[in-house]
Amino acid sequence: MEKEVIIYGTDTCPFCNQAREAYGDRAVYINVDKDSAKLTEMLKLSGGRKEVPVIVEGGKVTVGFHGEATLRGAVPLFGGT
Repeated sequence: MEKEVIIYGTDTCPFCNQAREAYGDRAVYINVDKDSAKLTEMLKLSGGRKEVPVIVEGGKVTVGFHGEATLRGAVPLFGGT
């Protein structure tokens, strides 16, 4: 069973859009510009960091998106990014 993925972001953030594309249908996207309660929730998860995207996957919180490295748990492969 795949882990639940939640992406907190904004529509104008290119990294948020990249994360949404990369995770596809596996992720639920929350636009924090349109929902102040979800912005507060995101800030709690990120330790108060006002950076997007905030990606929550199976309880693990990642701030930012670094392409394939993020999808691999932020562990770059040898010779990779």
